[in-house]
Amino acid sequence: MTAECASALRIETPEGVVFSLRLASPVLRALAWGVDALALAAAATAIEKGTRVFAMLGSDWASAIQVFLYFAASMAYAMIFEWYWRGQTLGKRLFGLRVVDAQGLRLRPAQVVLRNLLRAIDFLPAAYLVGVTACLLSRKGQRLGDLAANTVVLREAALLEPDVEQIAPVKYNSLAAFPHLAARLRSRVDPEAVRIAVTALAMRDGYEPPARVELFGELAGYFRKLVGFPEAAVEGLTDEQYVRSAVRAIYGK
Repeated sequence: MTAECASALRIETPEGVVFSLRLASPVLRALAWGVDALALAAAATAIEKGTRVFAMLGSDWASAIQVFLYFAASMAYAMIFEWYWRGQTLGKRLFGLRVVDAQGLRLRPAQVVLRNLLRAIDFLPAAYLVGVTACLLSRKGQRLGDLAANTVVLREAALLEPDVEQIAPVKYNSLAAFPHLAARLRSRVDPEAVRIAVTALAMRDGYEPPARVELFGELAGYFRKLVGFPEAAVEGLTDEQYVRSAVRAIYGK
């Protein structure tokens, strides 16, 4: 019996905040892989030209060195990019995909290494047949590498989609009156900072007053540094109100 493939992954934090994470479709993942394959093909050409000097040792030695270097380059390519770009390769970045921990936690180096080492098995016997089969059978669209590393591939445009009406109710959002600045904020903000802000808003009534003021002061300072909204839009807003408005602007509400 095959598992029913979900289009979204729902995660509930201990504070009761529910996030909806949209999973990447197999088509988008295939397109992203195609871009990465082109990058690796260029690397393979460079390796082939650079190892011609080993032909003097014999064709078998030269071929073995080429295979080893290509395998190392393909592993290093994915691992370095996914760690440096926080879950993205060139292909994933182009198509707006990102690898994340399946529980919504920060991606760890061990997960990046494990999911990419198992890519060699997912590729078997050719064209990622094992990996594609695993994705189709997995409810979260995970290949073997994802299952082992406990990771999923998401559409970056909706990495975090909490119920903003629940955690950040507001009658009028003055920041949303400047959609070009709101879009700039969405493009610059760190997803981890958004997660912290969302959690802070959800738990705000449980904080001691001094801690609440300090926390939202730091969060508001972070958002203000990213984008400068006109004075008319932020006049009279407390730090907490500014964070609440920024979160709503980030989610386009």
